[in-house]
Amino acid sequence: MLSQLSIRDIVLIETLDIDFSKGLSVLTGETGAGKSILLDALSLALGARGDASLVRHGAKHGQVTALFDLAPTHPVRALLEESGIDAEASEPVILRRMQSDDGRTRGFVNDQPASAGLLKSIGRALVEIHGQHDDRALVDAATHRDLLDAFGGLKSEVAHVGSLFRSWKAAEKALAVHRARVEETAREADYLRASHEELSKLAPEPGEEEGLAEKRAQMMRAEKIAGDLNEAHDVLSGQASPVPHIASLLRRLERKAEEAPGLLDDVNTALGSALDHLADAQARIEVAVNTSEFDPRELEAIEERLFALRAASRKFNVAVDDLPALTIDFADQLADLDAGESRLGELEKAAEETREVYDRAAAALSRARLGTRDELVAAVMAELPDLKLERAEFIVEMASDAEQRSEEGIDRIEFWVRTNPGTRAGPMMKVASGGELSRFLLALKVALADRGSAPTLVFDEIDTGVGGAVADAIGSRLRRLSETVQVLSVTHAPQVAARAASHFLIAKAPSHGEQVVTSVACMGDDERREEIARMLAGATITDEARAAASQLLKAG
Repeated sequence: MLSQLSIRDIVLIETLDIDFSKGLSVLTGETGAGKSILLDALSLALGARGDASLVRHGAKHGQVTALFDLAPTHPVRALLEESGIDAEASEPVILRRMQSDDGRTRGFVNDQPASAGLLKSIGRALVEIHGQHDDRALVDAATHRDLLDAFGGLKSEVAHVGSLFRSWKAAEKALAVHRARVEETAREADYLRASHEELSKLAPEPGEEEGLAEKRAQMMRAEKIAGDLNEAHDVLSGQASPVPHIASLLRRLERKAEEAPGLLDDVNTALGSALDHLADAQARIEVAVNTSEFDPRELEAIEERLFALRAASRKFNVAVDDLPALTIDFADQLADLDAGESRLGELEKAAEETREVYDRAAAALSRARLGTRDELVAAVMAELPDLKLERAEFIVEMASDAEQRSEEGIDRIEFWVRTNPGTRAGPMMKVASGGELSRFLLALKVALADRGSAPTLVFDEIDTGVGGAVADAIGSRLRRLSETVQVLSVTHAPQVAARAASHFLIAKAPSHGEQVVTSVACMGDDERREEIARMLAGATITDEARAAASQLLKAG
């Protein structure tokens, strides 16, 4: 419920803090005292469109803060969590709106910045404002189906139908996607088959290009080195090899070493070492020659394979490493084409079955709504006589079309009225006059009680143009409503004011020279009696008016 409203520098209000309580609270005062300003300020906090004219003359900006005490399970708390607004379940929800004199506004929820759209979404869930010319709340046909469902306790059935609708839509989407893919694949069938055959024959493997390129580079490097190695081998091991000559020379010198002791020892040692090193070099060169040997035909085959892979890469406009995946993709598309009709039939059957399940549930929900419709009509009609609408008729216009499926079912629901027998029925907003509309809305709210209602209801002068028994009936119903939700009523009817649990007087008074400000005060018993007497008698309050006021308060 709305527990506190604080207003700063809005139109005629300079500083105002109002504490509200449960039950029925009424706001009364002379015409022009500022009752509409109070509601405009509350609407601003609830996300209504801002206006620079709302800022009090001489101020740079105005501000409205509305504090709500809500149950931990109230849907608004889930909305705050979805919107990233931090709020403990035990803490109140505080809506604040700042209006600048240049037309700009800023919104806050629990002192965290919030858009006007978020404020409006939160506001709709917290407060309903009803007045003679109100175009929100119950007169909005878009809400009528939800209100009928709330009255009949059909929330779980609606949720089930919504779940089935989403399942059907998902099946329809899967069918559409597959059908489009099959059709596209069929148009490219020849290309796909030829491409798949070509790539399958080529049989590319992941990482193959890099391996072939490296092997090709190694073989080309080996080809360049092989010539030098063969030449070295010919020098050391061929016909021109110096090894036999050195060996023959060493043998002759060794035979003559005895003839010249000590002279040839070092020479023979060096020649022997040279022969050893030459023999080692021959062995190593032979190993290198054998290692570097390659088959030119293998190099040619490698190059042909590498060039074929790169040609396919250019043709299909993908990297060589992506050719294996492309081959698989072509195979998948061909498989889809081959199995497409079969799969298409399966998806068509699944979509048809889910639609049939939805249709049965939606039809059952529609039948439940028909029964609920009669109950709601009876409940509202029972309230109309006391509201001097005994010749009027409340109608729940319900049109069902099995082909117009939605998450909410197949029913279009709108509240209609007929104000007099023989006249044409039509939507409430179009047919009923201002006073009649207010009383129809009140009867509807009483019938709905705490079902499908915001925790705070505001009625703006719904008793205008009525008096006596009708005003008393309105007061009685507002009081009854206040047993389940918080009710605020701006009223000119003493019969309504007398039934309030809290009574606020709105008045204007001079301030700061020629300026006038609006004030609001919660009245005690004596002050209430005097205000109700004023409402009964007018400018001159008589003892008879005071006595009548006391009687009304006693009866209320």
